[in-house]
Amino acid sequence: MRRDAPPLVGIIANPVSARDIRRVIANANSLQLADRVNIVLRLLSSLAACGVPRVVMMPDREGLKVMLERHLARRQGPDAALATVDFLDMPVTARVDDTFRAARMMREAGVDALLVLGGDGTHRAVVRECGAVPLAGLSTGTNNAFPDMREPTIAGLAAGLYATGRIPATNALVSNKRLDIEIRDAGANTRRDIALVDAVISHEQFVGARALWKIDTLAAVYVSYADPQAIGMSAIAGLLDPLGRGEPGGVAVELAAPGKGEFDLYAPIAPGLIEAVPIAHWQRLADGVPHRVKQRQGIVALDGERELAFGASDEVTIILRESAFRSIDVAACMRYAAAHGLMRQPACSARETH
Repeated sequence: MRRDAPPLVGIIANPVSARDIRRVIANANSLQLADRVNIVLRLLSSLAACGVPRVVMMPDREGLKVMLERHLARRQGPDAALATVDFLDMPVTARVDDTFRAARMMREAGVDALLVLGGDGTHRAVVRECGAVPLAGLSTGTNNAFPDMREPTIAGLAAGLYATGRIPATNALVSNKRLDIEIRDAGANTRRDIALVDAVISHEQFVGARALWKIDTLAAVYVSYADPQAIGMSAIAGLLDPLGRGEPGGVAVELAAPGKGEFDLYAPIAPGLIEAVPIAHWQRLADGVPHRVKQRQGIVALDGERELAFGASDEVTIILRESAFRSIDVAACMRYAAAHGLMRQPACSARETH
């Protein structure tokens, strides 16, 4: 954390998260742009209350930036006490490259913390580029196994108290696991990527629509943790072999062809979408131990989105990494704030109020 400059927090808000095909087929609603703006305004209020004077934010061309600037121009009433927003000077492509670039620029600018609005895919993109900067995730996507469902006001307070140095890292931050994916071709060239929650192997040959939801196309699911309350492909492992975020190891699940598994597991793979998943086998993954993927060609989907195609001559390896990146433990921060009186202020005397 920087000690020679005012605290600085970054905000990355995916303006189009929770709008993919999975929400359409599952009859789930989408988060409107106005709702995202309101979340950011609550964050700005909390950050200002903690003494964070300024934030840097990723621009977009979907209308979030324009709508937010309109609100900020009317700085009256309760909206007056807000942290100042500076939008990054960067090209906007309306692709995940924007998130990669913004996270990298914020890391280079020395932000003390990152607040992220999105689902698992958005948070994965941020973690890929943010380095040692800790993040606090806000659930605004389709699959939200990693980011918490939490009131933004509280997440903003926790991030602000940490960024201003009032909560030490040992009390504010928690380490997280991730999955490293390596694809090595016949010429020994290696492609690498990461997943925060799950890496799914599909029989499909083309990336196509990025969202993943057809069970009959899947071969295997690898997860860094397995929460039986999760939505998405990680729910498959969660309902087989629950494993917490803070527990060591991961889980690998091999799927069978329909009607060919040991049993069918009914899992919520998208909001409102519960599918029968034929299970062949599952096992635990150990930290740092490479696991060779059996499927000979197909697609690797990372945190719910198809990303990497591989051929018959490629070797795909999944490696669980513990203590891979840090996030802000909002609950721990607020407990610390209560125990140490961080939100208390001396009452004003009658003379001081006149």
